[in-house]
Amino acid sequence: MKSNAFMLWLRRLGGRCCWVVGGILVFSGSAWARPRVVATTTLIADWVEQVGQDRIQLTSLLQPGVDPHVYEPVPADGVALEQAELVFYNGYNLEPGLIRLINATAQQARRIPLAEKIDPIVTAENGIPTPDPHVWGNVENVITMVEQIRQELTQLAPTEAAFFQANAAAYQAELEALHTWIIQQIQTIPPPNRVLVTTHDAFAYYTQTYGLTMGGSLIGISTEEQPSAQTVAQLVREIRALQVPAIFAETTINPALIQTVAAEAGVQVAEQELYSDSLGEPGSGAETYLEMMRLNTLTIVNALGGSPN
Repeated sequence: MKSNAFMLWLRRLGGRCCWVVGGILVFSGSAWARPRVVATTTLIADWVEQVGQDRIQLTSLLQPGVDPHVYEPVPADGVALEQAELVFYNGYNLEPGLIRLINATAQQARRIPLAEKIDPIVTAENGIPTPDPHVWGNVENVITMVEQIRQELTQLAPTEAAFFQANAAAYQAELEALHTWIIQQIQTIPPPNRVLVTTHDAFAYYTQTYGLTMGGSLIGISTEEQPSAQTVAQLVREIRALQVPAIFAETTINPALIQTVAAEAGVQVAEQELYSDSLGEPGSGAETYLEMMRLNTLTIVNALGGSPN
């Protein structure tokens, strides 16, 4: 009877693989066995969640709407990193405060700078060649990073290899479809209007990949920068010369200055802000990477005179 009851109990646990370590029963995929994984940004956390799902214990250090460029770590971040077995971060100095903390505290974890697996667009920031960290603007780059996530999770939890493989493949198929869809939507914008002007320079990969021109931005690739009066005046002149129908604010940056630029240049600021460095809060319609990219694309296409499907 005891043996039968024990087997019934095991079946109720969903058929998870189990073994004995030091007299303790350990279950693959259970709360006791799940490896601790940390992601810095909401974007990375979403990708890791798509692959790992309930087979990992995932902590996202940044919350929706928080700007990684200027984020100052809190004590809880250090605790999570000290306990982590695997840490995914963007790299290319997207989250400088967290990168410093990772190097100082995550000594027991394997540390993976996902964006640094991608050949970057290099821009001149204050005359210094600087890799652009916003690699997720090209969906194909995310497909590559998801494969890296799958490999790292498989190394961490080999018994879940088939589970991670199936999840990664399904998600990559969705990403492929999204990539094709964005191309189709951008092509509906009249060619003279295919120019993007934003608050900060976070869309170079998006514009390069999907057939837009980057018409300018108030600040460079990091939001730590503050635009000068000369920069603002120059952008106003560029917008007037380009004759674009709209320019765009971003959710993680105060929109006041870009609204001033729009008023002086005589153009509209798109009603919907773009999501650049963070996913949206619940109810925003941009809670996942797929949703964020769809919403951004619809916003751009509508504001620039296209006909989105």
